[in-house]
Amino acid sequence: MHLEDMKKEIERLVVSKGFYNKPEDVPKKLLFAFIELGEASDAWKKGESQEKIAEELIDTIFYILDASRLACPDVNMDDMFQWKLSKNLGRPYQYGEGHRSKQL
Repeated sequence: MHLEDMKKEIERLVVSKGFYNKPEDVPKKLLFAFIELGEASDAWKKGESQEKIAEELIDTIFYILDASRLACPDVNMDDMFQWKLSKNLGRPYQYGEGHRSKQL
């Protein structure tokens, strides 16, 4: 399944369950994504199963794709993913990590 297909499935879920579904709800959705990341981190720290950690990470993806659906509806997320991947692949080795090699 592609990201754009996932957005459609998430929209069906959101509408059928009466969840937040307006552009002004984007900040809430991004906050919920952040909370789910925290839950994934907590599950990892507690040594919970890979399935539990994956479930929390998927919740994060749900919220992010749902936010993208409302915040930038005209952007194809499959195309954006490919563009961003290509951009990052073109960056030098350890791009942005130079602070790690500095001596204090």
